[in-house]
Amino acid sequence: MSTTTLQTPPADQVPADDESPRKARRRGDRGIAASLTSHGILIVASLIALFPVAWLFFLSLGPDKDDYLHPAGIWDKMTFDNYSFVLQHTNFFEWMKTSLIVSLGTTIIGVMVAATTGYAVSRMRFPGYKKFMWVLLVTQMFPIAVLIVPMYQILSDLQLIDSYLGLILVYCSTAVPYCAWLLKGYFDTIPFEIDEAGRVDGLSPFGTFARLILPLAKPGLAVAGFYSFITAFGEVAFASTFMLSDTKYTFAVGLQSFVSEHDAQRNLMAATAVLVAIPVSAFFYLVQKNLVSGLTAGGTKG
Repeated sequence: MSTTTLQTPPADQVPADDESPRKARRRGDRGIAASLTSHGILIVASLIALFPVAWLFFLSLGPDKDDYLHPAGIWDKMTFDNYSFVLQHTNFFEWMKTSLIVSLGTTIIGVMVAATTGYAVSRMRFPGYKKFMWVLLVTQMFPIAVLIVPMYQILSDLQLIDSYLGLILVYCSTAVPYCAWLLKGYFDTIPFEIDEAGRVDGLSPFGTFARLILPLAKPGLAVAGFYSFITAFGEVAFASTFMLSDTKYTFAVGLQSFVSEHDAQRNLMAATAVLVAIPVSAFFYLVQKNLVSGLTAGGTKG
């Protein structure tokens, strides 16, 4: 009877299969080169986006109206006198009051009308509901130059020329159609079972809309509100036509007062533009958390 002796191979001759496997890269992980490239692209894009704002602020520090032609000379004579002049010797605060009244009024009324319209078309099937939405879309096709004359005649008959309410209604006529389409798409993403649960609990259709649907539609409402606010805040043609008193000018129209036939005070325009951006930035900060989800959710259904 023979015996077989087993020999253990040296450590340096152990097969490579016995080595511990390398850590596998998980899906979504990026290498150092890819991370540096993406961060570099984002930094460049951010600088491109911020450059116009920084340049406008830089020009607003030049004391002379022609400093924009020789911006290098501003470094030696920077001053905040332009801001002091705008705040103390113009109707800046009157322009701010008018802009905020008109913009917030357009936002509140426009979003309320657009929300009820979008919800009705999303949930109810009445004769002509599809044609109704197409009519809202068609109203967006007319240029402002075509609308000014008939709107002026209507506001004149209603004695709403040079009034806040008249300008708010005009802006709502342009903001509501788009916001209605936007909110209709967002309401389509909310399950219909929520409406049925509200009816079972004894809520009326409006109660279901106000107490159950609107809280779920905050992102969509934020986008509609931001669009309405920006539309009213930066519009020029309607405001310059329907507001006749210089104390009722909006910011956009007030900027035109720095430009005459033979002269343009661009340093004051730059300072005013920087100040104008403050309320818009504040409003954006309030709604920015819901903007991304509101913009994307409406396109997933309907």
